[in-house]
Amino acid sequence: MSEQLVGVFQNPALLLGIPLALAGAVFMSLGAQYQHRGVEKVERLSGTHGTTGLSGAQLRALLTRPSWIIGTMMLGLAIACQLSAIAIAPLIVVQPLGAIALVVTTLLNARISGHTPTRQSLIAITACLGGIFLFVVLAALYATERPIRNDDLFMILTILLVVIIVLGAFWLILRRRMRALFYVTGAGILYGFVATLAKAVISRIQAGNFEWLTVVCVIALIAAAAVGAYFVQTAYSSGPPDLVIAGLTVVDPIVAVLIGALVLGEAAAAPLWVVVLFVVAGAIAIWGVFSLARYHPQVLSDSQELGIRRGSDPSTGAGTQEGSGTQEGSGTQEG
Repeated sequence: MSEQLVGVFQNPALLLGIPLALAGAVFMSLGAQYQHRGVEKVERLSGTHGTTGLSGAQLRALLTRPSWIIGTMMLGLAIACQLSAIAIAPLIVVQPLGAIALVVTTLLNARISGHTPTRQSLIAITACLGGIFLFVVLAALYATERPIRNDDLFMILTILLVVIIVLGAFWLILRRRMRALFYVTGAGILYGFVATLAKAVISRIQAGNFEWLTVVCVIALIAAAAVGAYFVQTAYSSGPPDLVIAGLTVVDPIVAVLIGALVLGEAAAAPLWVVVLFVVAGAIAIWGVFSLARYHPQVLSDSQELGIRRGSDPSTGAGTQEGSGTQEGSGTQEG
């Protein structure tokens, strides 16, 4: 058993990588809240909702909003912390720790918007965090690292190209019917590749192996980050910030972990029963995200589905009041 336990027993850098990843999660949460506020202000000033994709004028207007700029700076700090973490610790250990941002963002959004978390949404958040926590504990004990080969990079770049083509096709054909969950999922997938490519580039630079393939990885990283950022900004206009964070902190690490385990071999020391627990933990976290998308109090209050039971509030009068209050908003959204 002691020979299989690789993580913190043979890589003390994990002790520094974990708090760096947690600090990045806090900055991500604060940055998401400020960016969401900036997107809302731009929508109010322009009189146009960005649920089908932010326009060029709206994107330019974001650059003039102080709240959006502050949020972007905080997200920059989050990226710096995350890159520092993955530079000294395995990807499958530090990447899932961003789930702590879900807790911070949910509490902030509940205080700002007045949408108190319901029992169902709290269960969903618990499932997200519980699945991620189980995964990180196992990964910290069994994660290992090896040099990243050229074949690994070719495979990652090929998969990323296919993903971008598929997401782009869906966006072009069905974007008028897409909602926050599509944009959150797409951004999470792309950010998972961003984290993986960043890990690969940093590892190759540390090994003194900076050549044309590494440059291609940098270009692909920038492209994936740009498309992912656009999806995130559109998701802010389609749903609450804690739903966006929930998707990013679960989909992103799942993608990064799958690539780290299957392509980079970071789970090579894990026995079969640990791999099974990895799958179970990931399934729990994914269920939590979809459940949060279904039962989030702000999503319910903005919904036309008046028959939905809104959390633990059994009052039919409240439901009627919400329905009358959201008639205009839902009509706008449909338009």
